[in-house]
Amino acid sequence: MLMAVGTVVSRATGLIRQVLQAAALGTGLLASTYNTANTVPTSLYTLLIGGALNAVLVPQLVRARTTQPDGGRAYEQRLVTLVVCVLGAGTALAVWAAPRIVGLYMRDAPDSHAAFALTVTFARFLLPQIFFYGLFSIYGQVLNAREKFGAMMWTPVLNNLVLVVMFGAYLGLMTVPGRVEDITADQVRLLGIGTTAGIALQALALIPFARAAGFRFRPRFDWRGTGLGKSVHAAKWTLLFVLANQVALTVVTNYANAADQELPQAGAGYSAYTYAQTIWMLPQSIVTVSLVTALLPRMSRAVAEGRVPDLRADLSRALRISGVVIVPAAFLFLALGPQVASLLFAHGSADAASTRPLGYMLRAFGLGLIPFSAQYLLLRGFYAFEDTRTPFFMAAWIAGVNIALATACHALLPARWAVVGMAGAYTLSYVAGLALTARLLRRRLGSRIDDGGVWRTYGKLFCAAGPAAGLGWGTARACADLGSGPWPAAIALAAGVLTTAVGYLLLARLLKISELRRLPGMR
Repeated sequence: MLMAVGTVVSRATGLIRQVLQAAALGTGLLASTYNTANTVPTSLYTLLIGGALNAVLVPQLVRARTTQPDGGRAYEQRLVTLVVCVLGAGTALAVWAAPRIVGLYMRDAPDSHAAFALTVTFARFLLPQIFFYGLFSIYGQVLNAREKFGAMMWTPVLNNLVLVVMFGAYLGLMTVPGRVEDITADQVRLLGIGTTAGIALQALALIPFARAAGFRFRPRFDWRGTGLGKSVHAAKWTLLFVLANQVALTVVTNYANAADQELPQAGAGYSAYTYAQTIWMLPQSIVTVSLVTALLPRMSRAVAEGRVPDLRADLSRALRISGVVIVPAAFLFLALGPQVASLLFAHGSADAASTRPLGYMLRAFGLGLIPFSAQYLLLRGFYAFEDTRTPFFMAAWIAGVNIALATACHALLPARWAVVGMAGAYTLSYVAGLALTARLLRRRLGSRIDDGGVWRTYGKLFCAAGPAAGLGWGTARACADLGSGPWPAAIALAAGVLTTAVGYLLLARLLKISELRRLPGMR
């Protein structure tokens, strides 16, 4: 419960930060220069070592703690030393190569060179985040292996608070520019230094918790013959998994930035896509990620001890319990996406017109939340077996479908609608990915995950959430006659959400969805 509360607080403060960011920078080309530069360190960190840390090394750390005479302490020291060295070298190289890296995400054309140059400047300030993302993750995984989950869920709040103060200062102390050409060097420095400082504080705050849990970092370079080779070999496929995802992200970002460059004030490009995706992923981040963080060490132990039926039971339970929130949230985004976007982002530099494409993107993402969340859970079944090869092929399949559909949207749709189409392409790619993943996991487990309980539960959830969302949409439409402005929009959205929630709970009770009572915890 503490972990879930930490995640909720983290996401809530993150949402406040996102709203202030949109008010400060808008949803057009200016915002995309900052958002693209802020995407680069996250992508490079994930490519360098992040995927391996999250998917491969927790099972390895758990195994080392249970099988090695010293409780895995020497293994942890060597692993942290290796990670710090890789991150330090990778960060320095990335800062040096910033213009070439940004060129992958944004086109440098004569009529958009100012935007490209500003993105490179932002990137030089933000790329040191690579090191601190890695430090946060490795210390977090050390804590997770000790079943200390709370700190990793709570420390991101510190980062969000730093960014809330930063964007508040930007809005309150400076003249907010509306175009790329109008932003000043002082504003760029404030945004660049403040953003990186938030990530640094988030990472460094974990060190005292790790010390309290018994971990003391002592550099150890005696890596040969100590078991790290197995981790590196396993991480090979995870690296390819991450690479597949990053290729798709790079292609979509490039296409979305092209829409921003063609329509710089329309809010129909990369920043709108990013904001919509962030809101869309909130239920996944709060519910599914919390479940997986707690379950992965337990599933890894079940596989190590030959208790495959327990693994199947954990996966089935996680799918059913997470679905109680994920399914209605997906239908809510489908029904009320434009209203959510208008209420959250039509402030400051953004108005109602420039947030309308964002709302359509949120609607297009909508139902994709269901296969996205289920795919995330099922992949952890492979990771519990320390199988990283199969997830790579799944990622390559999803990325291929996403790239093909996004390319079609970029080529065939007008700029105003191209990125909305790309959000729908993302949804379809995960539908295709889930179908293949479920089939391959069934082979790996030797049987179905359960006796059909997942299908029955999701069938009931669709029957409850679909009609409830339809009622919510109708209520919000009826309240639209109250007028324009933030308060009528808030009333319409609140009425729609309340109608959806009440309708869903009543129908869920009528359909006897028992998982609704078990949502607060895994029993």
